[in-house]
Amino acid sequence: GRHRKGGGAPLRGMSQSRQLREAPARRALPKVKRLVVKVGSGLISAPGRGLLPDRIGALADELAALAKDGREVVVVSSGAIASGMARLGLTQRPRSIPEKQAAAAVGQSALMWHYEQAFARHGIRVAQVLLTQEDISARPRYLNARNTLQVLLRFRVVPVVNENDTVAVEEIKVGDNDNLAALVAHLVDADLLVILTDVDGLYTGDPRVDPEARRLDTVDAVTEEIERLVWDADGQVSVGGMSTKLEAARKATSSGIPMVIASGRVPGTLRRVLRGEPLGTYFVPRGDRLAGRKRWIAFAVPPQGRLTVDAGARSALVERGKSLLPSGVVEVEGEFHAGEVVSLSAADGKEFARGLTNYDAAELRKIQGAKTKDLEERLGYKSFDEVIHRDNLVLL
Repeated sequence: GRHRKGGGAPLRGMSQSRQLREAPARRALPKVKRLVVKVGSGLISAPGRGLLPDRIGALADELAALAKDGREVVVVSSGAIASGMARLGLTQRPRSIPEKQAAAAVGQSALMWHYEQAFARHGIRVAQVLLTQEDISARPRYLNARNTLQVLLRFRVVPVVNENDTVAVEEIKVGDNDNLAALVAHLVDADLLVILTDVDGLYTGDPRVDPEARRLDTVDAVTEEIERLVWDADGQVSVGGMSTKLEAARKATSSGIPMVIASGRVPGTLRRVLRGEPLGTYFVPRGDRLAGRKRWIAFAVPPQGRLTVDAGARSALVERGKSLLPSGVVEVEGEFHAGEVVSLSAADGKEFARGLTNYDAAELRKIQGAKTKDLEERLGYKSFDEVIHRDNLVLL
């Protein structure tokens, strides 16, 4: 998305009333029994000072009140590296991976200690859960993490989740806690994801420099027009870290989970959001909720390759609910094994689905475009009629 231009430009093709949809008196939120709350580092820490106990305490007060109302809460919290930097006397954020990991190791224990103390005042226990992309991508580890979180919630414990920065390197990093929060919302079957940040929602421009920037109350879908709002005029810098929040919104809402971006600096924000008050920006979920396994295929696993399909195959998949056959494949990109997730694109290059392939890349290059009856002749054997069975396919 970094090539996108025009961070503060109007949304082309949308009326002013449409793009700035007037805030209703109440939002029609679904009944929220279980919610995931992501807390940005800037809300609970300050440069040179590290963690701010008063801020963590105020957040815990709000979350504890929700828990005592019978709601189940999972916290995804940044702040470990900022905490470690202060404890190590570092004035600039470390650049090397080992230094970042060392700062995270020092800071993570302090972060958990502060959360433990803050929730203990309310008689609530917390649990540390550290994850990497590998824990989410590998199906057995994904299920283990899911089961652990489910049991913690059953015990009325508040899980505090963070990326395992001490061991994570580029290949196994989720990369940011906004997307991690969306994946955790999938893991626990959350009814709502709330991202608390230092701004009160998604704007039509950067409110720090554009006095005409307006807050969007509701986003029906994360379109290219919406994505263009969060990049500067050169399309190079994400405004206010919003690009990852839109990625998280796409992951959550595509799975049927609503999301709200709201200010974490305003007392009582969470309770007011749950009452349906029009705070922040609300991202509308799709009507049907994906099953857990299909959520994993769609969002938890980075695709290992890409298949380009012809118009007939795309129509069969999207409109008629069919499986992908070899005859519809026109191009195979990447190297991957059978059983791995691949991306599906049409001739225009736009991804429209993901799925688990029955064949590896070398096999697919031999059978692309072939009729089912010709597979054995081309390969010397035939394992499956379908490249991707409908049960292992997710439309995005």
